[in-house]
Amino acid sequence: MSTEAHSPRFAELDAWNSLDVLRALHEGQLAAVAAVGPALPAIAAAAEAAVPRLRRGGRLVYAGAGTSARIGVQDGAELPPTFSWPEHRLAFLVAGGQRAILQAVENAEDSTADAETQVAAAAIGADDVVIGLAASGTTPFTLAVLRAAAARGALTIGLANNPDSPVLRASAHPVAVDTGEEVVAGSTRLKAGTAQKVVLNLFSTLVMVRLGRVYRGRMVDMRATNSKLRHRAEAMVAELAEVEPAAARQALDAAGGEVKLAILLALGFDRAAAEDRLARGDGSLRAALAEASPAGPGTGSPA
Repeated sequence: MSTEAHSPRFAELDAWNSLDVLRALHEGQLAAVAAVGPALPAIAAAAEAAVPRLRRGGRLVYAGAGTSARIGVQDGAELPPTFSWPEHRLAFLVAGGQRAILQAVENAEDSTADAETQVAAAAIGADDVVIGLAASGTTPFTLAVLRAAAARGALTIGLANNPDSPVLRASAHPVAVDTGEEVVAGSTRLKAGTAQKVVLNLFSTLVMVRLGRVYRGRMVDMRATNSKLRHRAEAMVAELAEVEPAAARQALDAAGGEVKLAILLALGFDRAAAEDRLARGDGSLRAALAEASPAGPGTGSPA
């Protein structure tokens, strides 16, 4: 496996000066990001396949062991505050259980029984999207999760750094990112881990864009949970609805902090009409704004 290979170029790495070590590590990080490029069509196909299931109420499920599991947890945990993705529609299947997120658990990645137990306990179903991450592409836990999830009808996406590996072959949508040998042989928290995080950034963001949680490059579904984010929300409403900051704040208050709803309120729609438009557009602000406005007073059209 290329992720386990040793490069003769770095055989004397520990004898190098610090700046040269950092240059080698930095070069590896840049190469990891570049390696994602050839996988873009596979990432796009996986996202397009995931969206219909998620529209039906399915969950995003991240599965892995060690570093890969932690990268999956990081990506998923950022979706609720950034896109208001519901926490109950996220699941994390981690080899060794939740405690393995913060500490290594011996032999956890080899347990197929643990994988099957976690899939059953999570009640994985046909509308769920299961993303299995494994740098080697051979991790028994991750492979067993993907097989068990597929047997239950879930959409399976495999992400690995060794091409044509078992995790990829077991997935409906394989995403291979060939990052090659590491500067520190076998330390897949380096190039492989970086590439996995980049892929998940791209995949989950594209999914949220397709689900209408981004409008004109803005996080219009974000949760304004602190002062900085409240100011950001006000600025979005003011700019997108073309109103003064005071009117934007008033609309946000009336909308309970929901940016998309506040934009429609700031444009003059009453709340019922605004909520109805968003519902008919599957939550897409673009669809809600594109809908022809009804004419006449009392119809919910903007004033």
